[in-house]
Formats: sequence, structure tokens, C-alpha cells
Amino acid sequence: MKSGQPDMSPKPGKRYPLLIVLLAVAMFSLLVPSCVHDPFTPVDSNPIDTTGIPIDTTGNPVDTTGQDTTIIKCDSNLVYFEQEVLPIIISNCAKSGCHDAITHEEGLNLTSYTKIMSSGIVKPNNVSSSKLIKVIKQSGGEEAMPPYPNQKLTQEQIALLSKWITQGANDTSCVESYVTCNTTAVSYSGFIAPLFNTFCAGCHSGGNPSGGLALNTYNGVKAVAMNGRLMGAISWSAGFQKMPQTGNKLSDCSIAKIQAWINDGTPNN
Repeated sequence: MKSGQPDMSPKPGKRYPLLIVLLAVAMFSLLVPSCVHDPFTPVDSNPIDTTGIPIDTTGNPVDTTGQDTTIIKCDSNLVYFEQEVLPIIISNCAKSGCHDAITHEEGLNLTSYTKIMSSGIVKPNNVSSSKLIKVIKQSGGEEAMPPYPNQKLTQEQIALLSKWITQGANDTSCVESYVTCNTTAVSYSGFIAPLFNTFCAGCHSGGNPSGGLALNTYNGVKAVAMNGRLMGAISWSAGFQKMPQTGNKLSDCSIAKIQAWINDGTPNN
């Protein structure tokens, strides 16, 4: 070593603790795999959609259309006897003086599935051989049903009964269970009229409507809606005759829709 220059050679016993620590940390980081996520960041099991529309994580789509949301949804391709066929037959055929349990005109009692099928007027899977369809299609004559001056069944009702027979004329039933019932902007033409046509018009129409109430017209429905008789009857309140008189009570959602229509002033819309 030249004189006058500092001695840079390591001396016995001298250490470099900081350098050693840094090298150890660097090597350790190469050996340990990186984390996939921060374990201290909570994972939200119910993600929030920043668009304002709720995200479904259950497999059941969230209804954002404003329509009724159901828990149990019936098959729209099937015709259900209990909810669709029986109300039409009872309202138009199995009423007092015709084919009800008391009168049973011509020996026909059409008040239940068993009695309808045992009468022989329905041939499963064979519309053309079913007398029920033949007589309701007739526009005149002694066999035409319902007889004059009662209102004839609509083409939609005849098509529905025919479809039920084509599907096997089975004793089917399905009741939709609602999570929410949309009672906004209920219209007469879109909901009230079709409902009354199925459950009420058979008795309350024609030249001699039952109780003098014609419920196949807007004015007739409005009259009983405004005086309170309608809600009393369909909600089966004490002191009112239950309507529909024979058969099941209207669903809670249907009753709520009718009440909403009345609250809106019974619009003819």
C-alpha cells in the first residue's frame, strides 16, 4: 500500500449489518409468492351496481319493468282448469236455473271437474267431439249455450276452452304467489274488463242479468264500484254476497288492483 492513501481493505472483525439485511429481504421476496388480494379488504357478498339497478346474486332476476313480481310463476302455455276454465263454465253454464247443483238442467251438474268430465260433454284431446265446444259455438237454436238472452262466450273464451281440451282436459291448478303487486295505472280495458268477463259476465249480462247488474259494460261496473258493493262482494266482507258466487275468491293481487282502479276514479281507459 502506498503511503498517504486510506486503507480500504476489510479489517478483521468489521461488519456491514445494513447491507446484509437489505440483501436478505430482497432474496426472501423472490422466494415468497405474491398475494392474490388484500386479506384486510372486505369482499361484499351483495355487490352494488353503480347504475342504480339492483344486481341479482340468487339466480332469480330482479324485476325492473314495473310488472308484478312473482315467487311462483305459472306456465303461460298451459290452461289451468281451476283458475281459467272453471270460472268460465260456472259463470256461463253452472248458474242458477241452468247446470248448477240445484237445478242441474237436463241432468247436467257442471260445478266441478269431476261432474264436468262425468257428463261426457268433454272429450280429452278431441275438440271436435266435445259437445261443450259445439253448443257454445252455436249462434242460435235450442242447443246453443248459454241460451238467449244470455251473452254468448267470446272467441277468446272459446279458444281457451278448446286449448284446455287439446291439452288433455286435465284437472290442473296453479296460483301465482306475488312478491310485489303492481297497482299503478290499472286500466279498465287492460285488466278490469277481461277479469269481469271471465268471472262475472256470465251471470251479470244479457237481457236479464242476475241482480239487475250488468257487469259486462263499463257503466255497469262503475255503478257497483262507486257505491261500495263491488269491493264488499269480491273481498267477501260480512254483509255482502260473496262474488264470484261459486268458485274461488279472487287473488289478493286482483282485489288490490280493482281497489286501486276505484281509488283512481274508475277511469274508462
